[in-house]
Amino acid sequence: MNVVFRADASVQIGTGHVMRCLTLAEALRRGGHQCQFICSGFPGHFGRQINEKGFAVETLPSSSRDTAFGFSEEDNAYAKWLGISWQEDASQTLRFCSGDEVDWIVVDHYALDARWERSVSNVVGKIMVIDDLANRPHFADILLDQNLGRLEGDYDRLVSANCKRLIGPEYALLRPEFSRLRKKSLERRYEPELKRILVSMGGTDTPNATAAVLTSLESSSLPSHLRLDVVMGAKAPWLNDIGNIAKNSRFNVTVSTNVQDMGERMCLADLSIGAAGSTSWERCALGLPSIVVSQAQNQSGILQALSGAGAAIKLDFPIDEAELASLVVDFYSNPEKLATMARNASLLCDGMGVQRVIGWLDDEQ
Repeated sequence: MNVVFRADASVQIGTGHVMRCLTLAEALRRGGHQCQFICSGFPGHFGRQINEKGFAVETLPSSSRDTAFGFSEEDNAYAKWLGISWQEDASQTLRFCSGDEVDWIVVDHYALDARWERSVSNVVGKIMVIDDLANRPHFADILLDQNLGRLEGDYDRLVSANCKRLIGPEYALLRPEFSRLRKKSLERRYEPELKRILVSMGGTDTPNATAAVLTSLESSSLPSHLRLDVVMGAKAPWLNDIGNIAKNSRFNVTVSTNVQDMGERMCLADLSIGAAGSTSWERCALGLPSIVVSQAQNQSGILQALSGAGAAIKLDFPIDEAELASLVVDFYSNPEKLATMARNASLLCDGMGVQRVIGWLDDEQ
């Protein structure tokens, strides 16, 4: 199959959409399929990283997001994430697709909907949409929403009856390392002890939640022998500040960027303090107890579901540093709470979602 991905990353959007598409693309390539990407050239775009993974990427020219190009009442709240109109985006996408037989286009973008999808449908074979919001209509053959708490019925009026809906964390697009490390990670959580904390607030962390987390832990009653593993993107705007905080910390703090071993780090960690999004399912697959910070409105449903399942603790943003410190101290003093949360989290996702999704792509071809 020839598969084209339309997804964006930027300082505003974050990296999650492109990262989960890359996970699917790498798995497809291992199966002998050809994949390429179409992305807007926003600041913080992931074109170089996609190229480094061995995929061709076409970069769409884009206007400033502040440019007024005539949004209509039909446009959703994320329309400005394109930087141009959906019509222009579709036209540019079609231009790059012309000349090649495209079996599937996979679109993962909150600013795009059925209008865009219909406009490219005559050139591509079939369309798969990745969504988290269930807030707009889609014209798709397959729709994937990997979020806990989502129901097929949430899309009843948004997709056709013929659209195959892949709903829930069993379809979460996780890299193979998470299924490979799952057994090892779960076994080490039978008798937990809080020694190592993973702090990962997303690839960009524009609001600098990482600093709030480190400040909270610094002022807590936690012992200084704890290890803090901080992971950030290389282009995170607050990276230098975090480096300075780490140097002056009473803890053993390491700050790493663009890591390639996130699964190993999660496996070694006893607790995670992190952002929501796709990484929530990575933590669940490895049974990693988590305090998850809600930084966007679209994450609230996911976090409520995780909290309700006893798989994570939800913390609002801006972070209440005293509340966070109290939560972590409680885990340190009561390690059996780590064990309970690890079991609850592990029941939600087994890390095999990519294989299930590819099975449906093959079946629908």
